[in-house]
Amino acid sequence: MSARQDHGNVKAENTGLEALSGRPAADNPPRRLSAVFEELARNADGPVTVEQFRQALGDRSFAALLVFFSCLNLLPLPPGSTLVLGIPLLLLSVQMVFGRRAAWLPKFVLRKSIAADSFRHFTKRFIPRLKWAERFIRPRYWPFARSHADRIIGSIALILSIAVTLPIPLGNWFPAFSCALVGLALSERDGVLLSIAVVSGALSLAVIAVVVGAASLLAGVLIH
Repeated sequence: MSARQDHGNVKAENTGLEALSGRPAADNPPRRLSAVFEELARNADGPVTVEQFRQALGDRSFAALLVFFSCLNLLPLPPGSTLVLGIPLLLLSVQMVFGRRAAWLPKFVLRKSIAADSFRHFTKRFIPRLKWAERFIRPRYWPFARSHADRIIGSIALILSIAVTLPIPLGNWFPAFSCALVGLALSERDGVLLSIAVVSGALSLAVIAVVVGAASLLAGVLIH
């Protein structure tokens, strides 16, 4: 067997190992979200639609959309808003659990757009912050193969999404924040950040359980 054939076999074996471990190939790392935003802003010659954004994300559509809708739930919106804004999180999470490879959204959502100038203005403010966060997020210790990652992480996101939609005053911020961390971890295949997100999510559910339990006890005392 020639040296070239040996090199080819070794490369194929390494690629197979990388696929099993969920780590991207060293010579073909996945694009970061900041690069996707920059490319969209640079090439935009008309309104940027949600569908264009989803297509540009490729296999990261679930991760980025989880981050996007989670961040919407972090905004100081009127009470009850999470009942509406939590629905997209539920929809995305269920699709991940069932193993869909691309995120499905209703057509009226995909057609929503933002003017090119407004999108560029947004990216000028947003991208530097995203790049700062990406300095600390990188592919490491990722325990899943692609086929398993989305289902498991989708299950975690589904539990947190249900918590986001619960009508508990001030009880939605923590699970929404944890869900955003889950999306970022999936985007970069960062096992360390995923561990932090899981711990954060568990704490958020514990806080909700304490709040609900305390409210039940108080209601029982007042009734009697």
